[in-house]
Amino acid sequence: MTQEPRPLPGFMPGRVPDDARPPESFDPLSLAKHLLRVIRAGTLATLDRSGYPFASLVNTATDIDGSPVILVSRLTTHTANLERDPRASILLAERGKGDPLAHPRLTVLGRFERRDDDPRLARRFLARHVKSELYSDFADFSFWRMTVVSAHLNGGFARAADLTGEELLTSLAGGDELVAVEASAVEHMNEDHADAVLLYATKLLGGTTGAWRVTSVDPEGIDLALGDSTLRLAFPHRVTDRMGLITVLKQFADTARAMN
Repeated sequence: MTQEPRPLPGFMPGRVPDDARPPESFDPLSLAKHLLRVIRAGTLATLDRSGYPFASLVNTATDIDGSPVILVSRLTTHTANLERDPRASILLAERGKGDPLAHPRLTVLGRFERRDDDPRLARRFLARHVKSELYSDFADFSFWRMTVVSAHLNGGFARAADLTGEELLTSLAGGDELVAVEASAVEHMNEDHADAVLLYATKLLGGTTGAWRVTSVDPEGIDLALGDSTLRLAFPHRVTDRMGLITVLKQFADTARAMN
């Protein structure tokens, strides 16, 4: 007798009525990808040695494909738990006025691996969390990257969706050139095109005036930061090489300037 495949972690088949339909305006994939990229801190749930789940607060960033990255000390309980069992989840919740449950949140599930051998992870994390440079090179601190298995999005009442890791993450297929030039592109935008970055933040995304920086680039968009504030500017189409990036960023700047 053939057994039915087990659901992915976080998936709860049969809990929602068959005739339940989310609002037509609900785009779960776009919302999930947005939360994954813009939320700076989340609740990390690890499996304690006692067998109980253990929740703690961690700063988060993402690898170029969206995989969550954390910087943790081996002196903490959650790191000891990960060293014993790498399975974990991170809750990324949007904050705002009113009922906290009215705001969207994303739970990402997977397995963490210590990755101190990857300078890209350190660069992307520290660009998002500048103050972490004060302790990131301490002997007890290390970067960990999650291999995403699945995710569950709760976008508010009647707005929920289960996602596979493949759906949530950004494909890097054909994007080797963009991956290679990402660091230099970020540096170039911040040093030579700060005026354009400001326009992206204020004109296209509604951010306040300030010294906005580009913190990272990926095939689906760019991330901006001003102090503790973060914004995500999604591309209108996938970008996989240097010329494609130049073209779309120029189009964004032209659009923003036309709004003055």
